[in-house]
Amino acid sequence: MGKTLFDKIWDGHIVVSKPGHPDAVYINTHFIHEVTSPQAFDGLRKRGIPVFRPGKTRATADHNVPTLHQDQPIKEALSRKQVDMLTKNTTEFGVELYGLGHRFQGIVHVIGPELGITLPGMTIVCGDSHTSTHGAFGAVAFGIGTSEVEQVLATQCILQYKPKRMKIEVNGQLGKGVLSKDIILYIISKISASGATGYFVEYAGEAIRSLSMEARMTICNMSIEMGARGGLIAPDDTTFNYIKGREFAPAGADWDQSLAYWQTLYSDADAEFDKVLTFDAADIEPQITYGTNPGMGMGVTRSIPVLEDLEEKERPSFNKSLEYMDLQPGAALLGKKVDYVFIGSCTNSRIEDLRLVADFVKGKRKADDVVVWIVPGSKQVEAQAKAEGIDQIFEAAGFQLREPGCSACLAMNEDKVPAGMYCISTSNRNFEGRQGPNARTFLASPLTAAAAAITGTVTDVRQLLG
Repeated sequence: MGKTLFDKIWDGHIVVSKPGHPDAVYINTHFIHEVTSPQAFDGLRKRGIPVFRPGKTRATADHNVPTLHQDQPIKEALSRKQVDMLTKNTTEFGVELYGLGHRFQGIVHVIGPELGITLPGMTIVCGDSHTSTHGAFGAVAFGIGTSEVEQVLATQCILQYKPKRMKIEVNGQLGKGVLSKDIILYIISKISASGATGYFVEYAGEAIRSLSMEARMTICNMSIEMGARGGLIAPDDTTFNYIKGREFAPAGADWDQSLAYWQTLYSDADAEFDKVLTFDAADIEPQITYGTNPGMGMGVTRSIPVLEDLEEKERPSFNKSLEYMDLQPGAALLGKKVDYVFIGSCTNSRIEDLRLVADFVKGKRKADDVVVWIVPGSKQVEAQAKAEGIDQIFEAAGFQLREPGCSACLAMNEDKVPAGMYCISTSNRNFEGRQGPNARTFLASPLTAAAAAITGTVTDVRQLLG
């Protein structure tokens, strides 16, 4: 019987496997940042052991960093301490660090792909749930806990039970104004925020194959938001063309050898999945969330569900969510006033995202009472935006292009949405307080967010497209 893509990669990285026990899996690349690594390094220090393979770990500062005046000391004491500790730990243990001021600094899940560190067929982990982003390259990538970060630093392996396999096909062609963010929000709204729990998801189908690498990363990034262990997409020419020539990508004879292997990375025709779901791209319109988990979403022209549409067990959390959001069952969101627009995060902060927004807002001006933050995912994205004149388009539109970092995705830094304010965000989570204490978040695509920035309200971007 044939193998799934996931099985091929996972099985090829097993060091030890015993029935009834987790597999010991070798890890090709380990990414770390300042939030989940201090305790892991401290554990090594207490045990008196080194990082086993320091060349396999890459570090960057992203969660706590300010996105203005990065040349100055960090104001928030806890953020400053965590970033300083990352510098101390990586220096002591010999790990490569892309810290503030480094030309490669940025969000961990943005810099890996753009630098050619993320490659097909790899196993990749990071102490961050959205490590699933790297699965867009045909890699098995997943988030791990702090104790597991220490485990990988110490051994370059991790103990994991093998998840089940799910395939999600999206067939057909996407409509006008519909982006990859809309695809994944649509899927999560259909299967719920726990609908893929226990599975590793492979995305397939015509609509997926037609996506750019940046768009595929958005899809895989949010796999975790439906409970999946991770998500991946089989590599193809789009993947190979993206990788070739990047800073740390294979070159010369190494490229030819790598490519020959990468071309074997697909699910065999007779491979069996534990579950298969199929969706039609034509059914997907621009999406927006209305609640406090990513599964509480709908088409932008739809109305919030009413209690009668829900199962009895879902109603208490639904009511609590709408109370937090100050929204009513059955209400429409079109025309709802917004206060902030945040375009950034490891979900939508790549150069393609900024280009899409710039092309849409060129010659337009933001609504007077809306604050718009554009936060590039890396120093390289920031430099590219400036080289292409995107920064000038944003300035003319009244948008603020800031410096790289996780920013208002999780408000672990100075970028916080004020209490009670509504923010349309291109990030991946809309939990209570996620963007600041009592802030209210609508998740949407970069285009839908940009439309709200221009009109000042939740808007169907298709009405503004030529």
